[in-house]
Amino acid sequence: MDANIGTGPEAYFDSLFETDPAWERISAAIRERDMPDISVERGYGRLLTMLVAATGARAVLEIGALAGYSGICLSRGLPPGEGMLTSLELKAEYAELASAQLREEGFGDRSEMIVGPAADSLARLEREGRRFDFFFIDADKEGYPLYLEYAIRLANPRAVIAADNTLLRGRTLNAEKMGPAVQAVRDFNRTIARDPRLTGAHLPAYDGLALAMIK
Repeated sequence: MDANIGTGPEAYFDSLFETDPAWERISAAIRERDMPDISVERGYGRLLTMLVAATGARAVLEIGALAGYSGICLSRGLPPGEGMLTSLELKAEYAELASAQLREEGFGDRSEMIVGPAADSLARLEREGRRFDFFFIDADKEGYPLYLEYAIRLANPRAVIAADNTLLRGRTLNAEKMGPAVQAVRDFNRTIARDPRLTGAHLPAYDGLALAMIK
């Protein structure tokens, strides 16, 4: 085994795949701008691409764009020349970088960026009657329960919802952790598991990924 692989199953499986130039480019841009290095992990990025393709999604909504890597992974799953990614991002400078990265990857004409608080943007999308086939939630953790409820209301039949960082670096497992973000994610995780409107599952790799399908 290659000594540079690192430890753990995630590192091993990541080592089997070719390097993703978009990941390298975006990681460098994040470092240059001193942004938080919290893009979706490459393994889950590949899963998002597969899920968008497998579900035949045409309208994808991303809540939290950061530097654009998750948006690229989602867009890669859309049919060639078809479909649209809508990204919600709080910070204008992050939205600008994400949009530039999507253009660099060839998805500029099939992506739109909405800047501002996600709750406000989601309310606007609901007023406009927008509907989506696939959702990816990766934004402020205290907002996860609200974002999930909006996703359910904005969903087409049998739409799929994915959400990252559901373990919060182990804090959701620690009974002594009772901060607002931890409690919000715990509530979100229970809803994924128990809400009668959803068929849900939780993946424990990396920092946790929740998956649900609208019944």
